[in-house]
Amino acid sequence: MTTPATTPHRSLAGSPDLPRARGPLSGSVLAVLAGDGTRLPDTGAVRASSDPYGDDLQLLLYVLYELHYRGFEGVDERLEWDPALLGVRAAAEDVFLDALRRDSGPGGNDVAEAVDALQLEPIGDDGHSVSRHLQREGELWQLREYAAVRSLYHLKEADPHLWVVPRLRGRAKAAMVAVEFDEFGAGRAEDIHAQLFADLMTDLGLDARYGRYLDAAPAQALATVNLMSLFGLHRRLRGALVGHFATVEITSPPGSRRLAEALRRVGAGADAQRFYDEHVEADAVHEQVVRHEVIGGLLEDEPGLAADIVLGIKATGHLEDLLGDHLLAAWRDGRTALRTPLTQP
Repeated sequence: MTTPATTPHRSLAGSPDLPRARGPLSGSVLAVLAGDGTRLPDTGAVRASSDPYGDDLQLLLYVLYELHYRGFEGVDERLEWDPALLGVRAAAEDVFLDALRRDSGPGGNDVAEAVDALQLEPIGDDGHSVSRHLQREGELWQLREYAAVRSLYHLKEADPHLWVVPRLRGRAKAAMVAVEFDEFGAGRAEDIHAQLFADLMTDLGLDARYGRYLDAAPAQALATVNLMSLFGLHRRLRGALVGHFATVEITSPPGSRRLAEALRRVGAGADAQRFYDEHVEADAVHEQVVRHEVIGGLLEDEPGLAADIVLGIKATGHLEDLLGDHLLAAWRDGRTALRTPLTQP
């Protein structure tokens, strides 16, 4: 497929550089974005041959989604809505979404049961919890890797969820905006959660520039962020986005408490600890608002979205399990979980 005639590139202040390709699909897209190529991958080939959770497809999706956020240095902003790029993205989304529906476990439309399951903390360590590992025996280098991986989302925390706001109404919209208001610092720029995470990264000796660790992040980490963009950018998946949002808010307090304890145990500073301490307090309130007002209000207006809410919950858990298993397998072997190791602070 050929793209339309290229237009002059211009600088985007605050935008990251384009990442390195991870295969032929992402390579073709990156070449077009950089102005060095004219042909995109055939959409039929994308649908037929892509590993849904692999580096090549996940980077392709991540890069094309990022055009809707901060874009990339030197990439023309008009490419955000380029029809040929959107066609490739749609094909990759089909592959990803089909895999999520297949692999996320039993679905159904019992939202109450799915939400109740989120609130059940396993007794003891089941061997799959990253936060429990870091709380109990995590080393500083592992906490730094975890922060680098999570920076792909936390440096734009809550941004993907804003896409759903125009698609809600009444109770659901009011409650969603109330939670998002807290995520964006309740009117105080220094308290925006993305800024708090940047402060955490600086405390840990990491580079807090937006998108800095994209090349280092494994495919499993890209997939967790792509899920939010996939659900957020499609009105038809608004229920799934609410399910994802509920999962994040409900599971955050216990995990954040363990991560705050891990940071204190290794001697991290107050800026690093504050991010997770803030989430322990804020998300304990948010989880009730999300369950009773966001989910409750949405189902009151659109009861037919119950199955999509469950999909959002299940798919989020599935991808978090894939990422957690990847991180723990590497750390238990004493090796980096990143594609390229971090430099020492």
